[in-house]
Amino acid sequence: MEHPSWQAGVYAALKAANIVQIGYVPDAGHAHLIEAAHADPDMKAVVLTTEEEGIALAAGAWLGGQRCALLMQSSGVGNCINMLSLPVNCRMPFLTLVTMRGEWGEFNPWQVPMGTATPHVLAATGVHVRRAERPDEVAEVVAASAALAFDTQIPVAVLFSQRLIGAKVWVK
Repeated sequence: MEHPSWQAGVYAALKAANIVQIGYVPDAGHAHLIEAAHADPDMKAVVLTTEEEGIALAAGAWLGGQRCALLMQSSGVGNCINMLSLPVNCRMPFLTLVTMRGEWGEFNPWQVPMGTATPHVLAATGVHVRRAERPDEVAEVVAASAALAFDTQIPVAVLFSQRLIGAKVWVK
């Protein structure tokens, strides 16, 4: 399966930031990152049953001297609201990459409410939000966000717009 080059840039940015663990709930928008993490002997890819487990994974990695990133879809942000208090109150770095739904070209009306609320929910819980819209800016936004999270020990979310990742298509 061929992936857009910006996705390889994102993985390279995570590697350059010394991310050695990736937690994820399976998501087509993150398929390249998930595949790359599984193929990399220096990376530990951890499949999760729910996104909030990824926040605990990231905290445990940090306490153990490693860096972790959480991959999730905007619909999963709602599952994490209470758990986001962990990195905020403990002043721990946290980096999450969020594929957006409910935006450009969305076919599923159930995705729209959380897609619309995601940046506001994250900001209201104390997470610093950055957004990547264009392929030429994604790797740079991820690299800068990783530096912000790990150098200042704050939670940071990078939102990948639905136009960037491509709208899902309903197939009957």
